[in-house]
Amino acid sequence: MNFNSSKIAEELVSTSEKIAKGYKTLQDIHVVDVATTPKELVWSCDKVKMYHYTRETPAKCATPVLVSFAMLNRHDVLDIQPDRSLMKKLIDEGLDVYIMDWGYPTRADRYLTMEDYIDVYMNGAVDFLRKTHKVAKIHKMGICQGGTFSMIYAALYPEKLKSITTYVAPFDFSTTRCMLYKWTKYIDVDTMVDTLGTIPGETIDSAFGMLKPSMNVSKYLGLIDSLEDKTKMMSFLRMEKWKADLPAMPGEMYRKYIKDLFRDNKLIKGEFELGGRKVDLKNVTMPFLNVYATEDNIIPNESTKNIMDMIGSTDKKDYPFPGGHIGVFVGGKSQKELAPTVAKWVIERC
Repeated sequence: MNFNSSKIAEELVSTSEKIAKGYKTLQDIHVVDVATTPKELVWSCDKVKMYHYTRETPAKCATPVLVSFAMLNRHDVLDIQPDRSLMKKLIDEGLDVYIMDWGYPTRADRYLTMEDYIDVYMNGAVDFLRKTHKVAKIHKMGICQGGTFSMIYAALYPEKLKSITTYVAPFDFSTTRCMLYKWTKYIDVDTMVDTLGTIPGETIDSAFGMLKPSMNVSKYLGLIDSLEDKTKMMSFLRMEKWKADLPAMPGEMYRKYIKDLFRDNKLIKGEFELGGRKVDLKNVTMPFLNVYATEDNIIPNESTKNIMDMIGSTDKKDYPFPGGHIGVFVGGKSQKELAPTVAKWVIERC
């Protein structure tokens, strides 16, 4: 094997210079700010809160929109920075947006159940909006796990929703195209919950990281060429800050989530129960927009798309969006195409 020592030396020098410039760039960065779109706290129950994004102009749709993100990560990724903010763009397009903040569960919250999160917290927030806005129904949006919870809510409380929009949400857990779906069939979730009480976010995040290990290497290799660009560096640091912010999950909620949904696939089978009530997807009769990422390596497309034949709505639409799981929210195309399309769809049903 022949090595070009001169070329290697040049590359080492170039890399060293880039790192030196990157160090200087980092010295000039004092705050990594995320979720800067103005909002105010309007409702809370225990550790769960709901915020209202402030508007400077009247909304094009008077009916409020409540957004719920997954519990593993913070909803800040939906407002990661002003030019890459799904929430800001939905507001700019004319929606009146509220967002749920699941908070940071501690060991004291280990006994909180899925019933608590859907029947108490989500339903309490919805009822607050119905009363405050003097409307019988609101628009509901849910992302990933928050989309699954929103679909369950829609089946139990259809009279309270005017429409439902989900993004990259899992509904059918029978697929084996994703290792995450395979692993959850075999993990001893009872021992995990009984031992830990709450499931650390880092534990779950490590599983996501193993789905595509090369990403943890390639992102840093790609960063080398951006070290002296403060704008690109800030974008990278914001995402890393969000990814490192990992709330724990209450044990009892996690137990039911893994066993009833991931392992036994009860929701799509029509066997899932919440609080002793059968969750019948045919009760979901309100308009439904189903957004999924065509290159999603976390939630396989069939896991999302298979819900369409199970619900009772006649006004329903799949929206395949190019890209990966997180790109749906933070990509430039999301700002230009996804948010305007979703907002238009909601406004037409307002």
